Amino acid sequence: MSKPKQLIRLAGIEGRIHLIRGQKVMLDSDLAQLYGVETKALNKAVQRNRERFPDDFMFQLEQQEVENLRFQIGTSSLHGGRRFLPYVFTREGIAMLSGVLRSERAVAVNIEIMRAFVRLQQLLATQAELLSKLTKLEKKVGKHDKNIQTILNVMKKLMSPPELPEKPRVEIGFHTHLKK
Repeated sequence: MSKPKQLIRLAGIEGRIHLIRGQKVMLDSDLAQLYGVETKALNKAVQRNRERFPDDFMFQLEQQEVENLRFQIGTSSLHGGRRFLPYVFTREGIAMLSGVLRSERAVAVNIEIMRAFVRLQQLLATQAELLSKLTKLEKKVGKHDKNIQTILNVMKKLMSPPELPEKPRVEIGFHTHLKK
């Protein structure tokens, strides 16, 4: 069972997870490649068990989504000569595939895919947490900047020489030679 795991890790599962319609999904062709079956065979197995795959587990891409995805991935074609638009599977749909595809490899692949989804979710949570902390820090520093500027202005006023009055001062005290 260690051999399929090595193949799975080399395949780079995390790079095959895409964000479409606000959901993290994987293409049917990528899953078929990981499972070691033809895309057509994978989709036939899914169609035979369609009740296990509601729309929030699996959906078919629209032409514009295929074009956007192809542009993101940087390939000339996602179809590979296919007559139908590709299907994508959410995390739940991929988990359901393990019940449809019962090979030892399918089980090993599903385990690694679930781990990849968890790693991705943790990474996104960490990024959101960091963004929140940076925003709080920015607000805090912004308040301190105003306070520091106020302190600097007061210090400048205290350090500047006093303004001299317009009239000369009359000396105070006893003087022997007074001007008249």
